[in-house]
Amino acid sequence: MKIVGIDPGTTAIGYALIESDAGRVRLLRADAISVPRHPDTAERLTILERALDERMRRDRPDAVATEKLYFAKNAKTAIAVAEARGIILLTAHRHVRSIWEYTPLEIKIALTGYGRADKSQMRRMVSTVLPTAALPKSDDAVDAVAIALAAWYTERPLGASPRRR
Repeated sequence: MKIVGIDPGTTAIGYALIESDAGRVRLLRADAISVPRHPDTAERLTILERALDERMRRDRPDAVATEKLYFAKNAKTAIAVAEARGIILLTAHRHVRSIWEYTPLEIKIALTGYGRADKSQMRRMVSTVLPTAALPKSDDAVDAVAIALAAWYTERPLGASPRRR
């Protein structure tokens, strides 16, 4: 099964593709989609949609996992991230049957067992789960890997492989 993890953002959207087979998982690719700070919202969202569509056509995932917008201190940022999430969900819906959404807390618990894990703890756990993978430097890309792994851990059918709790 191929799972795409997407970390929504305003100018950098993390994108990761993992593949599982026989209870094992491997990272196929991870990077960040750069979206320019364009004054025209429609243009910015079109750039994001085209980049996501191109990647999903290439990667042919079975499922997409993304982060829910849970809280934002800045309303303007929250609106921009919500707009990006709309494009992510729309594009995913065109390419896959299964779309899973997780709060940051759910992602952290799925990977580390601790809901207040920081970026370094998450990166370390991703490295532990994928020891042979060369992790990207981008935090957005690593977050996307974490989202994909959270989906892999929580959405697999029972008996597919031991669930980590």
